[in-house]
Amino acid sequence: MTDVVIRAATAADAATIVRLLRALAEYEDLLDQAKMDEADVLRDGFGERPYFECLLAEVAGAAVGVAVFYHSYSTFEGRPELYVEDIFVDAAARGQGVGQALMARLAAIALERNCFCLDLAVLHWNPAREFYRRLGFRHVRDWLPYRLDGEGLRRLAAEAP
Repeated sequence: MTDVVIRAATAADAATIVRLLRALAEYEDLLDQAKMDEADVLRDGFGERPYFECLLAEVAGAAVGVAVFYHSYSTFEGRPELYVEDIFVDAAARGQGVGQALMARLAAIALERNCFCLDLAVLHWNPAREFYRRLGFRHVRDWLPYRLDGEGLRRLAAEAP
C-alpha cells in the first residue's frame, strides 16, 4: 500500500479541488454539467458560511483524491449524519489504498461528530459499487432519490407565502 496522506483542504486548494471534481465529472461522462469553479469553491467551502468540507488525498505530495462532504440530520435518529457528495481518486492512483484511506477518514470524522451514519449515492453503472460494498456499505432499496431544480424549483418558490 502506498503512503497516503489525508488532509483537510484549505482555500489555497481551490484549483486542485476543481481539477479533481472535473476529472470525476469526466469519468461519469457529465463534464458538460460541471459548472463549479474556484470562486464557487472559495465562497461555498471556505466563505462566511461553508456549505461543504473537503478532504484531499496526497501521494508523494501530489493530490490524487478528493472527498466533498457535509452534514444532514436524521429526525428519526435525533443525530447528525455525514453525507459524501463526491469522492474521486485519479485513475493512476486507484488500487493503492487511496480510496480506502479517504473513506476511513470520513468514517472517523462521522464518529468524532456523533453522526449515526455515513451516506453516499453512486451511479448504477459505477464499478466503485463493489468497493463500497466491501467497506460495509449497503444499498438502501426502500428510498428513492427525488430532485426539484430549475424551473420547477422557481415555480414552487413563487408560491411561497
